[in-house]
Amino acid sequence: MIHRFFPFVVLLTAPSLHAEFKAGAAVVDISPPKLPVLVNGGMLSRYVEKINTRVNARAIVATDGKEQVAIVVADSCMMSREVLDEAKKMAAAKTGIATDHMLISATHAHSVPSSMGCLGTDADPNYVPFLKEKLVEAIAAAQAELKPARLGFAKANAAEFTALRQWIRRPDRIVEDPFGNKTVRANMHAGAKWDDAVGEAGPEDPDLSLISIQTKDGKPLAVLANFSMHYFGDKDLSADYFGLFSEGLKQRIDPQGKMVGIMSHGCSGDIYRVDYTVPAEQRPKPTIDEYTNGLLDIAMKAYAGIKYDDEPVVAMAEKRMTLKYRTPDKQRLEWAQRVMTEVGDRLPKTPTEVYAREQIILNERQQTEIVVQALRLGDIGIATTPNETYAITGLKIKAASPLPHNIVIELANGGDGYIPPPEMHAWGGYNTWAARSAGLEVNAEPKITAAAIEMIEKITHTQRRAWKLSDGEAAKAVMALKPVAYWRLNEFTGPLAADASGHGRDAVYERDVAYYLEGPRSADFCANGNVNRAPHLVGARIRSRLANSPANYSVSLWFWNGMPNDGRDVSGWLFSRGPDRSLGLHGEHIGIGGKSGNTGRLIFFHGTDDTKLVAGKTEIPRWQWQHLVLVRARNTLRVYLNGTLELQAGGNTAPGLPAGEFFFGGRSDNDSNWEGRLDEIAVFDRDLNEDEITRMGVK
Repeated sequence: MIHRFFPFVVLLTAPSLHAEFKAGAAVVDISPPKLPVLVNGGMLSRYVEKINTRVNARAIVATDGKEQVAIVVADSCMMSREVLDEAKKMAAAKTGIATDHMLISATHAHSVPSSMGCLGTDADPNYVPFLKEKLVEAIAAAQAELKPARLGFAKANAAEFTALRQWIRRPDRIVEDPFGNKTVRANMHAGAKWDDAVGEAGPEDPDLSLISIQTKDGKPLAVLANFSMHYFGDKDLSADYFGLFSEGLKQRIDPQGKMVGIMSHGCSGDIYRVDYTVPAEQRPKPTIDEYTNGLLDIAMKAYAGIKYDDEPVVAMAEKRMTLKYRTPDKQRLEWAQRVMTEVGDRLPKTPTEVYAREQIILNERQQTEIVVQALRLGDIGIATTPNETYAITGLKIKAASPLPHNIVIELANGGDGYIPPPEMHAWGGYNTWAARSAGLEVNAEPKITAAAIEMIEKITHTQRRAWKLSDGEAAKAVMALKPVAYWRLNEFTGPLAADASGHGRDAVYERDVAYYLEGPRSADFCANGNVNRAPHLVGARIRSRLANSPANYSVSLWFWNGMPNDGRDVSGWLFSRGPDRSLGLHGEHIGIGGKSGNTGRLIFFHGTDDTKLVAGKTEIPRWQWQHLVLVRARNTLRVYLNGTLELQAGGNTAPGLPAGEFFFGGRSDNDSNWEGRLDEIAVFDRDLNEDEITRMGVK
C-alpha cells in the first residue's frame, strides 16, 4: 500500500514546492479633489491651494500561490495606524488579502496633504476619508494586474546624495529646548556652523536598493527603490523627489508601457542631503531635478546588472506592540495647561504653544500600539518601522538579517515619531522633544529593532546572522604583532567593547557615545568592501583593566579630533594610564592642547610629583584621522604620530606604573575628557620598535 500511494503523494506535494510567482502593480492619483488643503511637515499649520506635482499611491501585489502580500507607498508625510488599519480592513474585504499581509508606508514628503495630526497641524478632515478609499483602490488595482513574474535585486552606493543632519554641539555651545532648559547637545543641522559642532552623531546609509519585478519574458512590471534621504523640499503641493524619482524610473525603463516606479523611504530620521563635512562655499546646491536625475543615473547602472529569480518564496509576518509615551511630570503638565488656557480653541502659533499642546495630548494617551513587519520576496528581506528611524537602526536590522539582500522602510503602518537610540536621548534636540513627533519611550528603538529582526527570523525560519566586520590587511598586521588586547570598536551599541585579540579582555564604554561612525582607512582595516567603524566619544571615555600590567608596553590607536583648539594647555586627554595615588604616581597622559592657531598639538604629561608637560610640534587638524603609538621602554617614553617620532621623554618618569587601568578619551578622574572618534586600539606587553610600527600600516 505504501508503494502504491507514494507517487500520488509526490504529485500532491510537488506543486507546492514550485508554486508560480505572480505580481501586479498600479498607480492611483491621491491628489486632493478639494483645495485648499492642510499640509503637514512643519512646526505650524498651513493651507496650500496649488498643485505643483500630482501625488500618488503606488502599489505592488505579489503571491507565490500560498501567500499574497500588498506593498503600498503613498506620497504622504505620515499616516496614522488607525487610518491605515481602517484602510486595510476595507482592502481585505475587497481583495481577500489578509490585513497583516499589507504594508502601507509614507514617503515623508513635507509638501503633501495632511492625513495625520502632528505638532501644529491637524489632519485635513476632508482629505483623510478620500485617502483611505484611494489606498484600497491602489491595492485592488495592483491585484487585478497579477501575472506570472520574476524577481531581481540590485544595490548601489549613492553616498554623495545623502549625509548626516544630526550633529553634536560643542559642550560650551549647548542651547535651549522649547521648555526653557539648556539641554540641546545634539540637533539637526548644527554642522552648518563648524565652530559650534564637534562631529556627526551617527552613520549614514548610502545604499540605493532596487527590487525589480518583470514578466517571465522580461517585460518590466515594477521597480521598488529604497533610499535613506529625508526629503528635498519643494513648493506648493508636491510629491518631492520621491515622486520625481518614481516617474523617472518609468520614463527611463518603460516610457511607453505600464511599469510602475516606486521610491520608498529608508531610515532617514537623522539624514538630509547636505554634507556638512564639506566647507559651506564648496557644498553643491542642486535643484530638485538635478538631484533626482543624479540619483536615477546611479539607479540605472545598478538596474542593468540585475539577475532574476523565477520562483521566489513570498512570506510576511507582523507584530503589534504597546509602547508607552514619555509623559510630562506634574510641573511640565501644569505649565502646558497654563499655556493652552491662553491659546483657547485656536491652533498653536509658536513652538512653545505647539509643545505645550503636545504635552497635554501625550498625558491623555499615555501609550500607543505600533506595528512592525517583515516581508520576504525570495532572497530579499523587507523590514518596516512605523517611525522616523535613524540610519544606524536600519543598518542594525540589515546586518542581522539572514537574507542576502535587505531594505528597511520607515513610516510604514503608522506615524509614531522619531526613535533615537537610547544613548542619544541624553543629548536632547528636536528629535527627542516629547511630542507625537518624538514621544515614544526611551527604549523604543531597541524594542522595535528587536521586533523587526524577530519577524525576519520568523519568515525565514533562520536565526539572525552573527554580526562581524571582516579583517583587512591593517587589522591582520596588528594581530600578527600579538597584542594583549585589541579593541576594533565596531559596535552598534555599548557598554562592552569587544577584544578582538582572543584574550577576552573586553573594555567598557563609559557615559555618552555615538556608535558606528566611519573609521580610518576602511580598505586597509576591512575586507570585502566593508566600511570600518568607530565610536564618537561625547565627553565620554573607554575604560579597560589589564591584569599584571607590564613595565614596558605600547599602545597603538587612531584618533579623529572633534574639538577646535580653545587656547588651553590641555583641552582633552586621548589616553591615560594610572594614576596610583597611593604611591604618589600621577601617571602618563596624552592629550591635545596648545595656545596658538585653531589646530591643537599633542601634549604629553608624565612623571611623579615632578610634573612634566611636553608639547609636540605637529599641528593636529580637526576631523582627520591620525595614528598614534605610545612606547614605554624602561625610563624612556616615545610617542609616534603617523609613524614619525613626535615626542620623547626620559629621566624622572615613573619606572613601570603598577596600575593596570587604561583610559582612552579621558583620565581616571574624568577630568578634561576629549571629544572625537577613537578606533583600532591595541595594547602590547612590550616596547614596539619602529619596524613593527611601520608594519601596522602607518607608513
